[in-house]
Amino acid sequence: MNTHKTVLILGANSDVAKQAVKFYIDKGYFVILASRNLKSLQDFANENHLNQSKFEIKYFDATDFSSHQYFYDELPVKPNIVVYSAGFLVENQEALRNFEGTFEMMKTNYIGAVSILNIIVTDQYNKNLERIIGLSSLSGVRGRKSNFVYGSTKSAFTQYLAGLRQELASRKIIVNVLVIGYINTKINAGLELNKNLLMEPDYVAKFITNAGKSFEIVPNWKWKTIYWILKLSPEFLVAKLP
Repeated sequence: MNTHKTVLILGANSDVAKQAVKFYIDKGYFVILASRNLKSLQDFANENHLNQSKFEIKYFDATDFSSHQYFYDELPVKPNIVVYSAGFLVENQEALRNFEGTFEMMKTNYIGAVSILNIIVTDQYNKNLERIIGLSSLSGVRGRKSNFVYGSTKSAFTQYLAGLRQELASRKIIVNVLVIGYINTKINAGLELNKNLLMEPDYVAKFITNAGKSFEIVPNWKWKTIYWILKLSPEFLVAKLP
């Protein structure tokens, strides 16, 4: 049991993050749930009868960069593990025609992550920090015409985490990225997705709470196959994909 260790989950209102919260608490961690929607988090805690002594809810806005230092300074305890799961999605055709939506994806999926994680990892006084986990996407593996705007924000996040892993290696801090396919969550509601490839939030959350030392973690053997096809295919084949 890890009764003296703390997990900070940024973007804790996502379906996957909520499942991870339950798993971390079951493992004995104290969990700080950070999100803009405090009511949703409290409702989640009440519905799942979470032990009030095992978690705390804090307001966090990934897109309000100027608030990030204050947010970190005011944490009740500095974290051992940080999970960045904040995400925002606009369909590609809308993103092409509406920069506001594109910019919101950039801020939530990448810029906000860099802003808060830079603050966390440069805190030399936090000797507790041992792991950072970011939730990325297979959309960021290769640029494809159906989702390249969203995919570009996830690709940037993955590359940032790859460099951060190298930066923190001398401090023995592990950095993981989950490269995730389709999940049955509210962010994908209404999209036409292959139901045979849909993963449930609790399935993905287990890969978060059981992350090892490998950098890239691709849940599900079907998505691992797709990952390597995308990674290794020549450009002319990728161009034929939707």
